[in-house]
Amino acid sequence: MLKQEQDGYEFCQKQMAECDRQLNQHLEQSEDHSRGASLPEEKRQGRLKKKKGNAPRFDLRQGLFRLTGTDLTRIDSIDVMTATTVISETGYDMSKWQTENHFVSWLRLRPDNRISGAKIIGKGRLPTNNRATVALKMAATTLRKSNTYLGSQFRRLRTKLGAPCAIKAMAAKLARLIYRMLRYGMKYVDQGAAFYEAHYRQLQIKQLKWKAASLGYQVTPTPVAA
Repeated sequence: MLKQEQDGYEFCQKQMAECDRQLNQHLEQSEDHSRGASLPEEKRQGRLKKKKGNAPRFDLRQGLFRLTGTDLTRIDSIDVMTATTVISETGYDMSKWQTENHFVSWLRLRPDNRISGAKIIGKGRLPTNNRATVALKMAATTLRKSNTYLGSQFRRLRTKLGAPCAIKAMAAKLARLIYRMLRYGMKYVDQGAAFYEAHYRQLQIKQLKWKAASLGYQVTPTPVAA
């Protein structure tokens, strides 16, 4: 029995090695959309950890950069395998969808609001077995402990809406970022959790002032005691 298990393991390893060989060959033969640009150096500590045992045996990140002309792994929570899954399901030509909203809707990540008389009377679910959608949802769950802009946004939505809605909302956010990077060449730069918290605080103050003014009051800031 142990020998059969060993033979099965070695067979699976050979099959995966053959898949890696063919995928690498396909990426090398595809049109180069990077226009001679160099792949940004990875300096984030979380991405420099030891590779998993079944990780590709070639530089898949470089291959995807050459194929698409952009590095999707710059987006927090999008690793090279998630990027590969999305591209394999959707392709890298985003012009098939007129806008990012159409792309999100195709992934079935948009809110399913039941509207009557301009009022939301209920919310439904949009189940799907799209591998790209599943991959984006799994990527969104990893933002829970991420000390980044997207991580801070996910935690706020999770507190406000609950985990399922927050995961779906952040998966849609990731889809929009991917769409913009692939179609318009946008470069993603994380602004950090502190930036998001400061921005969200200013938004709350603005809403508070508006609410107070509508009730005939005025908000006056007071200095915080040291």
